[in-house]
Amino acid sequence: MTEPSDPALMRTVLGHFATGVVAITGMDEETGSPVGLAANSFTSVSLDPPLVAFCVAATSTSWPRVRSAGCYAISILSESQEAVCRQLAARGADKFAGIDWTPSPSGAPVVAGSLAWIEAELDAEHVAGDHAIVVSRVRHLYSSDLEPLVFFRGRYGRISAGVR
Repeated sequence: MTEPSDPALMRTVLGHFATGVVAITGMDEETGSPVGLAANSFTSVSLDPPLVAFCVAATSTSWPRVRSAGCYAISILSESQEAVCRQLAARGADKFAGIDWTPSPSGAPVVAGSLAWIEAELDAEHVAGDHAIVVSRVRHLYSSDLEPLVFFRGRYGRISAGVR
């Protein structure tokens, strides 16, 4: 047993928990262009009221721009969207270059080809160490029959849920 004071060990151990990957996107108020980031810390919080949550690094320069949009989309990425995830996870540059998207009912960018998407607005934001926990109120949602992009042990993968 090891104490959790080693960040590299903490990352390795937590990497053993397989997660889906989401793109969190909004329209930049200053430029009118889509902005966003990728995250693998996403969860359902409540059905009544409908709430979801995700975590973003305190150092993120994209999250403040998405937050200021007021309404944002959370696109659950499908198995074919690893390149989209990597592009949205990169720092700087035009993260949306070459990424197709459509507007949600309130105009937030939904990544085309996503497994599912949720349009949401900020409900609460909590500082938690070197991250913020963002609780979001769901406004609209959609799902498809595509398969998910999965992140496990620092790598992207795929699973098939099969047809029931």
